[in-house]
Amino acid sequence: MPGPDAPRGESSQTLDRGIRVLEALAGGGESAGLTITELATRLGVGRPVVYRLVTTLEEHHLVSRAADGRVRLALGISRLASAVTPVVRSEARPVLRELADAVGATAHLTIAEGDEALALVVVEPSWTDVHVAYRSGARHGLHQGAAGRAILAGRAGESGVVGTDGELQAGAHGLALSLSTRADPAPGGVEASVGVVSLEPLDVRTVGRRLEHAARALRAVLR
Repeated sequence: MPGPDAPRGESSQTLDRGIRVLEALAGGGESAGLTITELATRLGVGRPVVYRLVTTLEEHHLVSRAADGRVRLALGISRLASAVTPVVRSEARPVLRELADAVGATAHLTIAEGDEALALVVVEPSWTDVHVAYRSGARHGLHQGAAGRAILAGRAGESGVVGTDGELQAGAHGLALSLSTRADPAPGGVEASVGVVSLEPLDVRTVGRRLEHAARALRAVLR
C-alpha cells in the first residue's frame, strides 16, 4: 500500500480498488468466494496488485483467505455494517412513517442479502384499526412477495411498481418499487426496494406515486 508520502492520486486509486474488491465479493453473492485471478479479471488489474490489496484488507479483518486460496468477506465487514445499520434505520423511519400513514398500510424498506430479501425497516400505520403485522428482520426468498420481486426487477433494469397478492401471507396485498434506476443501479451498492402491504387491495396509481416519493428519499439515505 502507498506510504504517507504517496501522491494523492495513487492513494485514491488504491482505495478505489480496495473498495471494488469488497464490492466484487459482496455483489455476486458468491458464498464460496473468489480467487485472486477472478478478482484481478473483475478489476482489470494484475494479480500482484490484487495480492497487495487482499493482504491489506486481511490485516483489517475485512476479508479472509481459505485454504484453497479463495477470498471471502470476513467478520470485520459485519462490524462495520452493524455500526451503519442504526443510522440507516433512523433516517429511513420518518420516510416510511409518512408512507405508512398516507397509504394506511404497513411500509417497509427491504434489502437483498444473497438470495433473500431482508426487511430492514418496517413501520406500521398509526391510525388504522387493522393492518398487516410485519417485523424488521423478516426474511424470504427474492422470488416471493412484492419487495423481493421489485429488487429483482431493479436488478434487471426494469422500472415500475410490482404487485403481489397473498404470496407471503394469505389475504395480504403488496406493492413495491425498486430503489435502483437505470442511472443509479444500486444506491450505495445496496439492492433495495420500498413497499407497502395491506389487508385491502391497493390502488397502483395512487400508491405508486407515494412509493416513488419515498424511493427518492430513501435513495439519499442509502448513499
